[in-house]
Amino acid sequence: MGQFFTLLKGGNKPSLIAAVVNTIIAALKGGAFFLTGNVAMFAEMMHSIGDAANQFFVFIGSALSKKAPTPKFPNGFGRLVNLVCLGAVILVGILSYETIKEGWHHIQHPVASGGLAITLSVLAIAIILEFVVLYKAGKEILHEVGIKGTFLAPLTTSFTHLNRAKPATKLVFMEDLVATSGGILAFVAVLISHFTGFLQAEGIASILIGLMMFYVVGKVFLDNARGALGETDEQMLVHIAHVISDVKEVKDIQQLEVIKEGEYLHVTLIAEVDASLSFATVDDIHDVLKNLILSQQGVADVTISFDEDDGVRTWKHHKDTKTVLKTNDKNK
Repeated sequence: MGQFFTLLKGGNKPSLIAAVVNTIIAALKGGAFFLTGNVAMFAEMMHSIGDAANQFFVFIGSALSKKAPTPKFPNGFGRLVNLVCLGAVILVGILSYETIKEGWHHIQHPVASGGLAITLSVLAIAIILEFVVLYKAGKEILHEVGIKGTFLAPLTTSFTHLNRAKPATKLVFMEDLVATSGGILAFVAVLISHFTGFLQAEGIASILIGLMMFYVVGKVFLDNARGALGETDEQMLVHIAHVISDVKEVKDIQQLEVIKEGEYLHVTLIAEVDASLSFATVDDIHDVLKNLILSQQGVADVTISFDEDDGVRTWKHHKDTKTVLKTNDKNK
């Protein structure tokens, strides 16, 4: 149990913050729905319940994924966060269906709801809180990819680098983006319903919110399914290949794999070197390559093998610029 709480300290912080905030928001929306009977508020309540449950699960999964490898699981638990995300989206999918069903029912049988001041106040508070979480998730994305931006960067630049974010952070960002948009949509629908008498507006808003939730379900499911299977990080593959090619003694890269496992990258390298090099020199090359690769962002472990240079260029991204490797004096 002590190890469990220790691991929780390393869990994804945006997920925890989002889970707590969405729990509070869900309680507020639930109270407002039972007081007013507003169907748009029902949709928002279901959305917040789904988000809160999701993000609590994702926080725990991201923490447990950092558990050290064991003899029974020598590759570690990195993919656990992907599996947790896959399970979490099932819950959101069910709530999405209920949201759309309730919206359709309201369109067919529109009923006026009361408590305009309560509804709008709760929605306004929810929109502000969701926006704060969205902004923090955007900042975390920029931090994870090593980019510094302006004050608005978490809401603009973060979209460009969303695919490079950790699975948990990406899930929080997408869910709160939809939650903020859904809150604004529900707010507008309530105003239209109250001032124009077009009661179906709340049902339409509920259906649109449910469809947005389904989009998140589909996107997160596909992303984490690829992560659970072990997906190649193409951008880091090219970057690491260039870093390796800068070492003069590496004549060619015979094989390079950069596999995403949860929040981490696992690298496998087969490098070609001159057959005349001594074992001690090759060992030095191994140490330098290992340190270079492990210093790259997100790399958790690396496996390096060597083969003799066959004189045939295999790796397309091989660079001409090289850095001379420093070896021991006895090998010079």
